[in-house]
Amino acid sequence: MATVFADTIKGTTICAVKRNDKIAIAGDGQVTQGESVIMKGNAVKVRRIFDNKIVIGFAGTTADAFTLSEKLESMLQKFSGNLLRSTVELAQLWRRDNVMRKLEAMLIVADKNNIFLLSGAGDVIEPDDGICAIGSGGNYALAAAKALMANTDLSAREIAQKSLQIASEICVYTNGHITVEEV
Repeated sequence: MATVFADTIKGTTICAVKRNDKIAIAGDGQVTQGESVIMKGNAVKVRRIFDNKIVIGFAGTTADAFTLSEKLESMLQKFSGNLLRSTVELAQLWRRDNVMRKLEAMLIVADKNNIFLLSGAGDVIEPDDGICAIGSGGNYALAAAKALMANTDLSAREIAQKSLQIASEICVYTNGHITVEEV
């Protein structure tokens, strides 16, 4: 099963950046099957939930990511929009539930104050420097975002978008069709 997950995660790069009281999440549009087939070039992997107050970006199997998105939204309803509490509860459920444990996706979620990375291993990680990335080109986007953050005055949105553009020039599983949402 791990091999399937490795294949599904190759069609995505998601990067989140926090700067000057703004958080932006950017994602590319490429969906790749296996090692050599581009299935789609304009997929949207960044979206708003919970009355547009929360932005999520996902890497992995699309159906699994939407399932997690729906579960997160129900947790947000349950905990009155408290993102930290909702993400911790989702991560615990994801680890405990026999069906959910098999979901193959990762999420980056943000509200106007926080960014969290969630994984099926039970991780809820808040980046120290306000930057995180997932997916096949995640490390490229992460490195670009860190460099842009340290050496420019660009906004969170501009850094997220430029980081994805740089990743798309290096990673064959990432394209330049970029969606950016900001909170």
